[in-house]
Amino acid sequence: MKLYWIALPCLAMSLFICGADAAVTPPPEGIHLFNGKDLGGWYTWIKDRGRDTDPKKVFTVQDGMLHITGEEWGCVTSVEEYENYHLIAEFKWGEVTHGNRVDKARDSGILVNSVGEDGGYSGIWMQSIECQMIEGGTGDLLVVGNDTDAYQLTADVAAEKVEGSHVFQPEGGVPVTIKGGRINWWGRDPAWKDVKGFRGKQDVEKPIGEWNVLECIVAGDTITVILNGQVVNKCYKVRPSAGRIQIQSEAAEVFVRKLDLMPLGAKAAE
Repeated sequence: MKLYWIALPCLAMSLFICGADAAVTPPPEGIHLFNGKDLGGWYTWIKDRGRDTDPKKVFTVQDGMLHITGEEWGCVTSVEEYENYHLIAEFKWGEVTHGNRVDKARDSGILVNSVGEDGGYSGIWMQSIECQMIEGGTGDLLVVGNDTDAYQLTADVAAEKVEGSHVFQPEGGVPVTIKGGRINWWGRDPAWKDVKGFRGKQDVEKPIGEWNVLECIVAGDTITVILNGQVVNKCYKVRPSAGRIQIQSEAAEVFVRKLDLMPLGAKAAE
């Protein structure tokens, strides 16, 4: 299937969303969000530095891959807003970690339905819904919001929490709505520790250095997360249901070689 890359200009102020009516739905051919050459279609945001100020080169393109060093906290953010799409990302962890997370689990994430001001959450990210990338917890869903009704999701979860967090239960779960915090993916190890190199008994994520395929299907107000071909999490009644896409830098080195948006129901291109 042929895909093409687009980056349409937005007429709104750069620090704010363009409005729901500006959200792009992928055409039949799909969209290459990452062109493998440069950061066209994206801008950087780094805590305490702001937009497109990256002196330490936290975000670069090397050998067709987006390289995120993790040295500073921030993100790359799509210029455009999107809705009703199937996001296909391929990533792998690097070796390097930084700062107070040098011995902690490698951490990053894809933030979808991102709205509001850049840095609106903790001075780092837009408020959004996060498809988590972290050793042992890739596939968790988080609300990155302000604890109001504007940012929330509902998921079917197990009756009991594990370490204070709900756990997605695909069959027979109890509906729970959260306005902050997380829904753990169904196989997250109850003995999970925030330590570098953690591996759980049921982990779907591949070992360090191997490529993973992380898919986020955003269909109206529903988000389904697929990791290496397995559905690991799902939520509905999601607010907001459209917005920009952000890729996080959170003290861990990560490489991304594919970021494609496909129309709903389409298969991933080889």
